Amino acid sequence: MGEMPFKTHHAWIVAMPVVVAVYLLRFAEISPTLYISPLVKSAEAPKTLDTDEYNRRMLALAHYVAPPIATTTATNSTSSPQASIPPLLPLATATTSVRLPGQLWPHPTVYPLPGAILPFKRIVAYYGNFYSKQMGVLGEYEPEVVLAKLASTSAMWAAADPSTPTIPAIHYIAVVAQGTAGRSGLWRLRMPDDQIDKALEMARQINGLVFLDVQVGKSTLQEELPELTKYLSMPQVHLGVDPEFSMKTGHAPGTVIGTFDAADINYAANFLAGLVREHDLPPKILVVHRFTQDMVTNYKKITPLPEVQIVMDMDGWGSQAKKKGTYRYVVAPEPVQFTGLKLFYKADLRPPSVGMLSIEEVLSLMPAPIYIQYQ
Repeated sequence: MGEMPFKTHHAWIVAMPVVVAVYLLRFAEISPTLYISPLVKSAEAPKTLDTDEYNRRMLALAHYVAPPIATTTATNSTSSPQASIPPLLPLATATTSVRLPGQLWPHPTVYPLPGAILPFKRIVAYYGNFYSKQMGVLGEYEPEVVLAKLASTSAMWAAADPSTPTIPAIHYIAVVAQGTAGRSGLWRLRMPDDQIDKALEMARQINGLVFLDVQVGKSTLQEELPELTKYLSMPQVHLGVDPEFSMKTGHAPGTVIGTFDAADINYAANFLAGLVREHDLPPKILVVHRFTQDMVTNYKKITPLPEVQIVMDMDGWGSQAKKKGTYRYVVAPEPVQFTGLKLFYKADLRPPSVGMLSIEEVLSLMPAPIYIQYQ
């Protein structure tokens, strides 16, 4: 398959000094504002996890169909019946989720804490940054238009898979990779609180989730995640991390594809797990973007936790065949826990593509993605 092209916001990284200038003019002299909404859970969290239902849904994502139990009436030379030959059946334990012998999916991991969103619901997210029309839907339209489109899109996914309820999400890039070093020298720009608050308010209006996405540039997750603690401590706020813009090699963002190691992803998971324990929250979701193998190294060492559900999100753009191939050769062969897929309203239509993947085509992937993102 080869590498997928850079994502659509690469072009605007070069022009980011304009965004930086706007930011500095508007916010340089303003102290950060504190989002004062209380940490209110949308519903009473269940006391226990229905592990049977969890496993049933994991098998459904893997398109598992239980084989009929076949028996044979053939006899041996002494005319005694042969024993029935049972099919290979799913296996699970009290602490580890279901697996199919000899199959990659569903990938067995520790069960989540009660209140887990996945795989009980499918997340349908709109992605972007409010400062940029090139980075995704969130910056292209006014909030009311975004919310109307998101509601319509979520309804289409629910209709295509009635057995899996959908939940809408605003996936906002809160730390943006830059084309210049900036004041910090770290080639990244942290968004002001009022912009993150805007994402929270949009999600509140639709009873949805918020994902805060982090492009570290030449910084690190260890430097950036603590700055988002007050937001990530809220029950409706989750995290996305983008290896593409983790420039461990020292290159400028957008010039080469960056990388995260399992150690980076485990740091993020453990950071979130600490907040879950401290604030008695339902499990967090950690989305890791990926479209090449080198973007994520040592995947076998990535450790899902009861407090954190990890989604490996295939976010490269291209034709239907190329997207399917990248999913098949990059994401599916290296299982972690759950998978996601990004759909690009514009970039996926660039020639030679003749259209975006349909919902039915996405649902037919192995495994079926449980997190869907639109840019």
